[in-house]
Amino acid sequence: MIQIVDLHKSFAGVPVLKGASLEVPDGKIAVIIGGSGAGKSVLLKHIIGLIRPDSGQIYVDGKDICRLSGWELRETRKKFGMLFQASALFDSMSCGENVAFPLREHTRLREKEIRARVRDMLAKVGLHGIEEKYPAELSGGMRKRVGLARALILEPEIVLFDEPTTGLDPITSSVINRLILSTQKRLGLTFILISHDVGGAFELADRIAFLYKGRIVVEGTPQEVRGNPDPAVQQFISGSAEGPITSGQPEEGL
Repeated sequence: MIQIVDLHKSFAGVPVLKGASLEVPDGKIAVIIGGSGAGKSVLLKHIIGLIRPDSGQIYVDGKDICRLSGWELRETRKKFGMLFQASALFDSMSCGENVAFPLREHTRLREKEIRARVRDMLAKVGLHGIEEKYPAELSGGMRKRVGLARALILEPEIVLFDEPTTGLDPITSSVINRLILSTQKRLGLTFILISHDVGGAFELADRIAFLYKGRIVVEGTPQEVRGNPDPAVQQFISGSAEGPITSGQPEEGL
């Protein structure tokens, strides 16, 4: 379980997180929604230890990662995979090299085994035989899939998604959302997403948290959040609602 307790963070004297608290159960999909500037990306970076809070705690399997440093923090980060908003692929590397990068950095596997694992993982996200292609040769949706393959290659317990459908058309967004859902259901991992895609969030999530002005003001099941009378929640949902992700053909997961 991940527990975020009374998290505060300011930049240049401007408060961004103002006492955010949240619990994410193991093996579930939690989606954090909220408007631009609410602090969603900042919160996500705290969870993986890229940013340290001014105050508050973040517990991962009972350990407060805010108090860890050096080797302990690096070991804890091995529990995580992350799919960045723009996929964050290395343009100078082929797709195969991008996915292999974590294996080469953190394992002592032989090259033959690395190549086999990369080929298998790319195939599992629906990308067959693209190891030698470069990110610039791929569509936005394909780059997201390569990013997901890289996030999963070290077999993490927790995967973080920073706006996984940003910049994609509605059909491709639906495909990516279905891939995320089917992957999580098959592997039973803990997924945490931040998203503006309200329709996708309500279809994907086991738990939804609404971040507003630096605080989690509403948290619960999709049904509980949808029915919450808080005016800020209802305005955000009604102003951002999109169609469900379940239309079209089912996406094959991992």
